[in-house]
Amino acid sequence: MPDIRLIALDLDGTLLDSEKRLSERNRAALEKAAAKGVYIVPTTGRFFGMMPEAIRALPFVRYAITVNGAQVYDRETDSALARAEIPVATAIAAMEVLDGFDCIYDCYQENWGWMTDAMQRKAADYAPDAHYLKMIREFRRPVPELKAHLAAKGADVQKVMCFARTPALLPAIRDALAARFPELVLTRSTPNNVEINHALAHKGEALRRLCEALGFGIENAMSFGDGLNDLTMVRDAGFGVAMANSAPEVLAVAKYKTLSNDEDGVAAAIERFVLA
Repeated sequence: MPDIRLIALDLDGTLLDSEKRLSERNRAALEKAAAKGVYIVPTTGRFFGMMPEAIRALPFVRYAITVNGAQVYDRETDSALARAEIPVATAIAAMEVLDGFDCIYDCYQENWGWMTDAMQRKAADYAPDAHYLKMIREFRRPVPELKAHLAAKGADVQKVMCFARTPALLPAIRDALAARFPELVLTRSTPNNVEINHALAHKGEALRRLCEALGFGIENAMSFGDGLNDLTMVRDAGFGVAMANSAPEVLAVAKYKTLSNDEDGVAAAIERFVLA
């Protein structure tokens, strides 16, 4: 059996089912693993306060990898153990590139979402998925113009997110950004978005840094994921697990494939490899 001291878990498509719910079986498996001294670490593209209440309320969760790895958050001290953020000038320049496409965009800065008011008002045309549209409307603070707001505030940016009106635009958007900003990493969490982070802001690197801070190596971590922004974490962990509903690229790097997120795949793997 692998020596697992930390379990890192993506949320949407992994720990949560298709209705964004935490099943009782998954919760019970996490609770039993925590009782054995295993760290339980949610990993998400969101900031901590934006995670579902069902996750934030888990009493055994102290650390979280947030904003695709831009921050390793310690909820006990309300502080960041590690950061990897985009310089504000680079974020503004990336948004200027996005202005050349039929898309809307927003960003996370200082653990909150910010968005140009006019873009937020037409979000339904660009983010038709009800879940993501709800997040855009509830977790983005509207400002008259986002680039001007960022320039005035001056703080670095944790993530920039772009939603294209049609997925067919995404390759051109990614190519334009990659050509101009090789220091940034581009991923996606929905069929029609691009997520832009600092090159070191990915879940694999954040997981490595957290493990080291806790006194062991990433080889002692078990990770679960399904999407492309989970790939480095699934690849780099000592025991990377892909959900049955994972992207092919994630399945290709995983050491083990479990059941889907709607079949309690997280619990099935923890019961087999941690609790047995």
